[in-house]
Amino acid sequence: MLKSKMSVVLTMAAALGLGGSLIMACGDDKPSTPVNNVKVSETPAKVEAPAKVEAPAAPKVEAFVPIKGASISGQVKIKGDVKKRKKIKMDADPKCAAMHAEPPLTEDIVVDGEGNVQWAFVYVKKGAEGKKPTDAQPGAVINQVGCHYEPHVLGVVVGQELTIKNSDDLLHNIHALPFSNKEFNFGQPTKGLEEKKTFTTQEVMVKVKCDVHPWMSAWIGVLDHGFFAVTGADGKFAIPGGLPDGKYTVEVWHEGYKSVSADVDVKGGAGTQSFELTEKKE
Repeated sequence: MLKSKMSVVLTMAAALGLGGSLIMACGDDKPSTPVNNVKVSETPAKVEAPAKVEAPAAPKVEAFVPIKGASISGQVKIKGDVKKRKKIKMDADPKCAAMHAEPPLTEDIVVDGEGNVQWAFVYVKKGAEGKKPTDAQPGAVINQVGCHYEPHVLGVVVGQELTIKNSDDLLHNIHALPFSNKEFNFGQPTKGLEEKKTFTTQEVMVKVKCDVHPWMSAWIGVLDHGFFAVTGADGKFAIPGGLPDGKYTVEVWHEGYKSVSADVDVKGGAGTQSFELTEKKE
């Protein structure tokens, strides 16, 4: 009878797929734990710490060294993309074109590989009233050479003579376009001619152009004192010595960018200030 009952139970267990578990249960008074509920402890794989990455060293920034003899010196840079200089087309006047093996480049924005900008006019906007540089003001000259003006930017003091020369053996005319000063426009038809002009009031800046050769242009800063400078190819400037110790407002003008300014402390007869031009003129 017992065997008959066991046979029936095993038959039913086999049909339900529980044969192994049920046999184990029948052979032991204690309930067995199903195999699929057994938790297997695994040893976690060893995780190596990431290699230490050294942070790149910050670039070393050299402090600007004051330029000897300058009241205020520094450097002017342009931040951001800068348009490439273009070749000046002088074909309209074959004599001008013949003076150059390669067409000269435009001078409105001249920047080196480090962003240093040439032809920026840097001047003391406030604080230099009634003061004069230690050294005599150098002569101011605009020369017409190879159908372009040299220099592209310069400064003069109110009442100072500006000498305008023609070193080309062809006609140029010099047309100044001031807002506060008197306009002038005259021709220099032959090589070697010179003429002198003066300005009567401060004005930053006065544009000069040649009506015969429309690509020719220059800029003149007119101040009632001599504390100004023009940046060189390396973007550096040196405002003449002679400013007493104190605080001065210095401004940078550039043909293609909006002006920027800063207050500069002069101590021991010298001060430094660097500038960055960021916003283009429209």
